[in-house]
Amino acid sequence: MPALALPLEGPEVPAPGEGEVSFTVRYPHIHVRLTGTDGNAFSILGKVQRELRRAGVPQEEIRAFTEEATRGDFNHLMATAMHTVEVS
Repeated sequence: MPALALPLEGPEVPAPGEGEVSFTVRYPHIHVRLTGTDGNAFSILGKVQRELRRAGVPQEEIRAFTEEATRGDFNHLMATAMHTVEVS
């Protein structure tokens, strides 16, 4: 199975007033709304997986996303989600 090439390495978070962090979203046309919903990690993971499936992303890429997202803590899950789909 091919590894999901997520740009998790990136610029440092700037100090307040120094600008914004920018990164590339793998599927910018897929939008997942997380604000106002359950903040449980499994709920977030499920929402992203569901939208990836709905958009026709191949199952092996969804599996790679899931493996990467669950490789670390909650912050890693969120970073992986935000690098994979458009999150609001």
